[in-house]
Amino acid sequence: MLRLNMLLMLFSVFCALATVTSQHKARQLFQALELEQERARQLDIEFGQLQLELSTWAAHPRIEQIARERLKMRVPDPAHIIIARSGTPGNAP
Repeated sequence: MLRLNMLLMLFSVFCALATVTSQHKARQLFQALELEQERARQLDIEFGQLQLELSTWAAHPRIEQIARERLKMRVPDPAHIIIARSGTPGNAP
């Protein structure tokens, strides 16, 4: 009977230690999950800011301003514009 009691006691201690260990591991994993979720939120915010910046950089007035100032481009006179129509060469109006 003493052997059975000792065996049951050892089994109980082993189960208790396994429970504590698994709870500790679960808490660590939950903390890691929270950390990664916060990182994902920060990356979402940064992505939104980058999209806004991209739309600002690609705005038509900004591109036109750069073309005029840096590249010295200008709109040609309407008299110098030639419109090329697509289609077969023999069907010109």
